[in-house]
Amino acid sequence: MIWIKRWVKDFFFLSHSQVNGFVVLVPLLVLILFSAPVWQWFVSQRPKDFSKDRATLDSLIALWEVHPTEKIDRDEKLEMVNRKFTMFDPNMASADELTLLGFSSSLSRRIVNYRAKGGRFRTKSDLLKIYGMDSSLYQQLYTFIDIPVKKPEPGKIDYTPKKALPSKVISTFDLNQADTSQLKKVYGIGEKLSLRIVKYRDALGGFMRMEQVLEVYGLDSAVVNRLGKVAYVETGFLPKKLNINRADEHQLAAHPYFRRTAAKAIVAYRFQHGEFKALDELGKIHTLDQKTIEKIVPYLTIEE
Repeated sequence: MIWIKRWVKDFFFLSHSQVNGFVVLVPLLVLILFSAPVWQWFVSQRPKDFSKDRATLDSLIALWEVHPTEKIDRDEKLEMVNRKFTMFDPNMASADELTLLGFSSSLSRRIVNYRAKGGRFRTKSDLLKIYGMDSSLYQQLYTFIDIPVKKPEPGKIDYTPKKALPSKVISTFDLNQADTSQLKKVYGIGEKLSLRIVKYRDALGGFMRMEQVLEVYGLDSAVVNRLGKVAYVETGFLPKKLNINRADEHQLAAHPYFRRTAAKAIVAYRFQHGEFKALDELGKIHTLDQKTIEKIVPYLTIEE
């Protein structure tokens, strides 16, 4: 023991009292660390007593073995449950049948008395009007309530037409002159869509046909049809035209019918061959397809 203390003192540079505490503390820590595994091993080696578990199993088996009279009671309860979850008409069911369905005896009598006084359940929710009706029971039996719908006899249809709501009259307007307030009067066009239509129209240079409104993002055909009933494009309308010999690449690409690649190709063609003499020369640019040319030509010019 003395040489252990001397070694600890020299190795850790401890005082005499610290060495004594160290020698006592280390064995305690080792004991604490290994006590739990040792205890678990000791417990696992002890013989296990299953007598309590056997007694519990025996009692469960005894409960499982049903006495004949108890079996009859159980069958009757099952029959009641099966009868409970069947379709029933509250206008026809007797008090006993309602009781079997889960209604209290007093509530069953109350329903029968309600019918005897001329009352009738026309909808399922009419049951909730009966005093004492439990909403939870109503929800449980809701899908099983069967109230036949009485079809009206021919010639005795009592039909009262509903009053038609006054339609909102919108005066017609020129689509190329309309502002956002006029556009918002059309059902389905709000603040964002109206601004989007005006912005697209200005970038395009004006609408030449009503079908062009379909090109606006977010507009469906139903809204465009409603818009077409109150808006029009003036006959002979001349859109704002873009000079193809003066516009730079940025100006060309800003038009909705031009892509960035097409704008670059036009500027490059103009640099190589000089100014366009006619708009037909656009067909010589391979990156432009015929459909795009037909769409864009009405918005282009070569004149100052």
